[in-house]
Amino acid sequence: MRFLVVDDSATMRRIIVNSLDRVGYPDVVEADDGQTALAKFAEGGISFIITDWNMPNMSGLDFARAVRARADGAAVPILMVTTRSAREDILAAVDAGVNNYVLKPFTPPVLKEKIDAVLSVGAAA
Repeated sequence: MRFLVVDDSATMRRIIVNSLDRVGYPDVVEADDGQTALAKFAEGGISFIITDWNMPNMSGLDFARAVRARADGAAVPILMVTTRSAREDILAAVDAGVNNYVLKPFTPPVLKEKIDAVLSVGAAA
């Protein structure tokens, strides 16, 4: 399984990549903004997306919408990693096509739990 990790913070990307590696997901492609992420997604082979919400040029919500608008992006799981915890924000993320939501800070086991929850729903569908 290949992950696409999208965050404008190199430190946060490193934390997510290291967390993924620790829980058994070492195959990761990184992008520092939504536009770059869309280009990497278009190259193919991405099976799961983890994106930040707050990024310059294209927010995580806009990125999720752009992925969902693509024929090859309709079924790819999207996990939002953010500090936004308001109910309206969570609903906006779901409306944009985000499958699950992780609040920062998080631990590798919490990240794995959220990924597994998304994958189990997808497997049941």
